[in-house]
Amino acid sequence: METDIFVKVTAEGKLELPAKVQAKLSAGDEYVISITEDEIVLKKIRNPLTWCELSQRLEESEPDLQQPSLSEISKLVKEMRREKRSKA
Repeated sequence: METDIFVKVTAEGKLELPAKVQAKLSAGDEYVISITEDEIVLKKIRNPLTWCELSQRLEESEPDLQQPSLSEISKLVKEMRREKRSKA
């Protein structure tokens, strides 16, 4: 989703960001700024999750009710093996 938002530089050389933009920013987020002759682009730096962070998120998440049980998986594997053998 790309949206054009217009801002002006103040007399002090600062950008006044609209509330819509400020709502997307969080304290502690880091950005890389790319500068060319015609553009200044801010891109959020997305640090990969550590193993501990990933484990914590998985523990806190709800179980996936669509995930088949081990017995259902075993049954499906057996059925597929039977089908494969019958075609051979």
